[in-house]
Amino acid sequence: MAISAAQVKQLRDQTGAGMMECKNALTEANGDFEQANTILRKRGLASAAKKAGRTANEGLIANTVAADHAWGILAEVNCESDFVARTPDFVQLMAQILTEIEKAGDAANDAWLKDPQGPVIQHVAPVIAKLGENMGVPRLVRYAGKGYVGQYIHLGGKIAVMVELAGVTPAVSGRDEFTALVKEISMQIAAASPSYATREEVPADLLEKEKAIYRAQMENSGKPANVLEKIIEGKLGSFYKQTVLPDQESIRDTTGKTIVKDVLAAANKTLGASVSVTRFVRLKVGEAAQ
Repeated sequence: MAISAAQVKQLRDQTGAGMMECKNALTEANGDFEQANTILRKRGLASAAKKAGRTANEGLIANTVAADHAWGILAEVNCESDFVARTPDFVQLMAQILTEIEKAGDAANDAWLKDPQGPVIQHVAPVIAKLGENMGVPRLVRYAGKGYVGQYIHLGGKIAVMVELAGVTPAVSGRDEFTALVKEISMQIAAASPSYATREEVPADLLEKEKAIYRAQMENSGKPANVLEKIIEGKLGSFYKQTVLPDQESIRDTTGKTIVKDVLAAANKTLGASVSVTRFVRLKVGEAAQ
């Protein structure tokens, strides 16, 4: 199939590889972007993480959390310009959307959000008419009933993190050391953008795909199979450091010697508790839903 210049540019934005390498990979993959990305990685021409290719919508992340931290809500509200995102009408719209999500509770899902007759669309439509910009609410995240919910808002609402923690008793939640821990973990997620709360959450097929890429990179190395497997395990360690929260290097420690698992362990020792992160989400304005 013919590969367009736009396709080549999109793959280059995603991988950082050269134009010709991207075109060749897309041709080999018959235009399949995921397969082309894998081909480039096997050749050592692309990194695991996409470097670009995100949408560039404006807007803010609306947020609210219960006073007792039993639940929390994040919702991305988009518009066309940052100017409109700072107007009183837009700020009021965000508050109305959060109220509707809170009222809907468990019913607030993707279908509910996009229902043309639903409450969110009914709130958005008149603000579009008044301010003259297209608007939308592409996604929401609601945590409730499974632990302590904390939030962190960065860049004036452009990036928002919500984290849920288990093992938090009323005595623990009232301590300054715990509040500091929640903020540090949330800032870690905002800055380092991990994908998983534990190694066990990483899908088995993703691990096998990573291993296959590492093997392909070393297939002509001449090293014995047992040596190759040890190298692959070492590379998986680097993969975990990028994607799994407890394995990440703490952003607080510039030496790189402290990982998030150490931060949690030290806090638990101080608190006399067994606090752990059960789930989290990081939303960035204009970024496609993960």
